[in-house]
Amino acid sequence: MIKKDDNLEVARHSLAHIMAAAVFELWPNVRFAIGPATENGFYYDFDFGKDKVSENDLIKIEKKMNHIIRRGLKFEKSELSVEEAINKEKKAKQLYKLELIQDLKKGGEKKVCYYELGNFKDLCRGPHIESSGKIAKGSFKLTKLAGAYWRGDEKNKMLTRIYGVAFASKKELDEYLNMLAEAERRDHRKIGKEQGLFIFSDLIGPGLPVYTDKGAIVRNEIIKYSNELQREIGYNEVHTPNINKAELFKISGHYDKYKDDMFRVASNYSDEEYYLKPMNCPHHTQLYGSRKRSYKELPYRVSDFANLYRDEKPGELSGLSRLRCFSQDDGHCFCREDQIKDEFVSVLGVINKAMKTYNMEYEIRLSLWDPDNPDKYLGDAKVWEKSQKLLEDILKENKISYRKKEGEAAIYGPKMDLISKDSLGREWQISTIQLDFIMPERFGLTYVNEEGKEETPVMIHRAIVGSPERFMGILIEHYAGAFPVWLSPVQVKIISVGEKHIDYCRKLAGEFAENNVRVEIDDNNETVGNKIRKAAGEKVPYVLVIGDREMSSEKLAVRDRGKTKIREIAKDKFVKEIEEKVKHRIFEL
Repeated sequence: MIKKDDNLEVARHSLAHIMAAAVFELWPNVRFAIGPATENGFYYDFDFGKDKVSENDLIKIEKKMNHIIRRGLKFEKSELSVEEAINKEKKAKQLYKLELIQDLKKGGEKKVCYYELGNFKDLCRGPHIESSGKIAKGSFKLTKLAGAYWRGDEKNKMLTRIYGVAFASKKELDEYLNMLAEAERRDHRKIGKEQGLFIFSDLIGPGLPVYTDKGAIVRNEIIKYSNELQREIGYNEVHTPNINKAELFKISGHYDKYKDDMFRVASNYSDEEYYLKPMNCPHHTQLYGSRKRSYKELPYRVSDFANLYRDEKPGELSGLSRLRCFSQDDGHCFCREDQIKDEFVSVLGVINKAMKTYNMEYEIRLSLWDPDNPDKYLGDAKVWEKSQKLLEDILKENKISYRKKEGEAAIYGPKMDLISKDSLGREWQISTIQLDFIMPERFGLTYVNEEGKEETPVMIHRAIVGSPERFMGILIEHYAGAFPVWLSPVQVKIISVGEKHIDYCRKLAGEFAENNVRVEIDDNNETVGNKIRKAAGEKVPYVLVIGDREMSSEKLAVRDRGKTKIREIAKDKFVKEIEEKVKHRIFEL
């Protein structure tokens, strides 16, 4: 069994090696690529040649892996010179391992490392656990097959990737698998279809969602709330065009860094290079720079919900989680250096308020640049060190707990990222506050200081929940489709018992609508039981069944979502109850 002081990542990597050994026993002609550990398990990429392998074979591979584990085989490490290793892989016709070794040779490596497990010997830097017997019984499971291009390049051959999950014990694995099953039940693509919130059309294109009237309500309510929060801290909404000259992105630096991920636009009347915009920040520099600014005008704050476009690869698109067309509750603040701390604190305040409203836990990640790869970023090391220290000081002064993460900064500066946790404990990066000394300088932005001299402002990029579309997908899964009243596309469902009750239902619905309650009538010719079950499946907060008794009563019989007991309440009190929950965005029913 894996001991507490053993690294779980090492155990997961060892399981990838064990899986490769099992596959080798079952398909001796297989060619091996790579097999790393992942966040919750491992995978290995194989080239099975003419052999056909399917999901049905996972049980067979898993059985063979368990046999290797029970034998308690040791992981034996050895080294070969690069030339010896090249000859070995050539002889074995292991083309992918051969390519890896040749790359190591080009990088100046003289020796390479192998690990042997029984009759299977694999090129690998390691490390590995002591023996296969250290893997706890029932602590891993193979989950799926997928296609994967060699080295992630579409020009290369498509390999077969076998995924597995692994934990320190069977109990932890079972908990994780239960979470996966619950995540599948909550999948926003499934619930979105069941509740009629959005669609995707092949004629419109992949990654380009179309929102129904119900889906548009949810999306608009998210945007409306973000706008309210932004106005509280002095942001004013603007609107910028979707199509823009390439020159804008060349000056901002996005052209060189992200051109391959941007949609190019052709004009029938101009040879100029245009792109659909992937972000709003360059446009907001033009608003700021449209006239001279005084230090008295700062901070200058704007927000923008215009659509953004990114040319994501089709295989990476996933419901609302990864789109080609989306918006952001995007805002930019141009300020003096002495105003930075106050701006960050105010944004952190509204982010905290939003997360409480949405009933989500979160933590702050301080995302820093990767000093070993400065070419990924704009600006020099001194500017980065200054801005990173400034952000960390803000967090410390305000006694905000955080964790650091190198390599996660934006191209122009460090940032505070809000990592939220949903009801299943999964982490999502949504909100962000970014400090930027570079873009204002690139665009030549200035303000006149107290002494009448020109200075360059600091630019703060921020979002509260990020993309409303992506956040909508997160919320669908977080709530399992049971939106709080203020977000629910239908707040009250009225069900008629029979045809003679329909007119009354319509009259009642009209009264609700006059009070801005979102209401829907089910007057279909079906049984009442079936209508109630449908409403429960749609996760409507309140259901009213209208028959003879209800028509003659001065009170409403209300079925609250998730409860079996019916409560009676006066109509005006019920409307007031809904109004209060909407006004204060109360989470609970």
